[in-house]
Amino acid sequence: MTNELLLSSINMLWIIIGTILVFFMHAGFAMVESGFTRSKNTVNILMKNFITVSIASILYFVVGYALMFGESFQGIIGTSGFALFGVDDIAFFVFQAVFAATSATIISGAVAERMKLSAYFILTIVVVTVIYPVVGHWVWAGGWLSQLGFIDFAGSTVVHLTGAVGALVAAALLGPRIGKYTGKKVNVIPGHSIPLGALGVFILWLGWFGFNGASTLAADPETVPSIITNTLLAASAGVVSTALYTKLRYRQIDASLTLNGALSGLVGITAGAANVSLPSAIAIGFIAGIVMTEGIRLLDAKLRVDDPVGAITVHGIIGVWGTLAVGLFDTSAGLFTTGSIQLLGIQAIGIVAVILWVASTSFAVVYITKVTIGIRVSEEEEMTGLDYVEHGTSAYEVRETYGAAFDRTEPFAQRLTELGKSYT
Repeated sequence: MTNELLLSSINMLWIIIGTILVFFMHAGFAMVESGFTRSKNTVNILMKNFITVSIASILYFVVGYALMFGESFQGIIGTSGFALFGVDDIAFFVFQAVFAATSATIISGAVAERMKLSAYFILTIVVVTVIYPVVGHWVWAGGWLSQLGFIDFAGSTVVHLTGAVGALVAAALLGPRIGKYTGKKVNVIPGHSIPLGALGVFILWLGWFGFNGASTLAADPETVPSIITNTLLAASAGVVSTALYTKLRYRQIDASLTLNGALSGLVGITAGAANVSLPSAIAIGFIAGIVMTEGIRLLDAKLRVDDPVGAITVHGIIGVWGTLAVGLFDTSAGLFTTGSIQLLGIQAIGIVAVILWVASTSFAVVYITKVTIGIRVSEEEEMTGLDYVEHGTSAYEVRETYGAAFDRTEPFAQRLTELGKSYT
């Protein structure tokens, strides 16, 4: 085997390992979303995640990859490679396919517990086939933003902000869950399993090493170790800052916020993982944890957008922060390292452009769906839980919890309806 062939094989293997790690992140998303929401909606969340990654893989193969990486039309959209016709690098395709699915599944958590499954999948299909690929073409395929000098190494904007803006639009049009707000009061609707959520965060953290590390698209011994280290340090700093900040602000270390602190550090470093120093990665992650804590409070209490898992803040607000952080900390063009504001301005332009594109297209899709087939389940169905309504089953054996309250000869839905709010 020649040195060139050996190097090509090693690089291909590194991309495939990264693909497997990013794919495994979907298990993390499923666990986080399940744990942070009520048990009566667990099956629904699991099915959304399974079907999302499956739909995304097929649609990205048929359409999405071509629009993202095909021959560019005016730096706006790709025009070739549909169904991978003429595409030779299959490893690169499959790596990008799991990224596309990741962006789409961000929406799942924000609309949990009250959105119709059919309406969710309509939005998912459009995100994977059009919305996300256009953003990706702008940034990663020689589009107009990359020509401008915009930097987003692994997707703080392309993946995370895109998914979060779609989630914000959907959650705002859906409205809050029943019982979330009473007058001016914000009611906490606790998730049913913090351990499940914590497991999900650890899985996502593990997967992120592939998410960022394999975005080099080569097993480069000079850049991969620093990217992996930046990823570890930023996530760790996000956990530490969130734990400290919630202890100071609320006199207790908030568990769910601290778990999201890890994810915030990860989202924050994703744009600049290959462009910033190790101390800068710690600073980016530390700031991300504090911004996330206040961002969730702003969204929940002030703007009254009900996001059960904090996805809009973690992936959206922190996606913005991570992208801007490149303009501050980039080792060769950052404001803090060179004194130049040019890159920071370019980063801001890219953020605004992506928000406008994703918000307008997502709004059109969700609004049209809302006025045609509807996007929200009925009040009775929401109270009963989407597991039984959408899937005719439950994630857990309810009889073990309620004992004689359930008679297997009675219709399950009727018993759940009678229990109402007590069944969580």
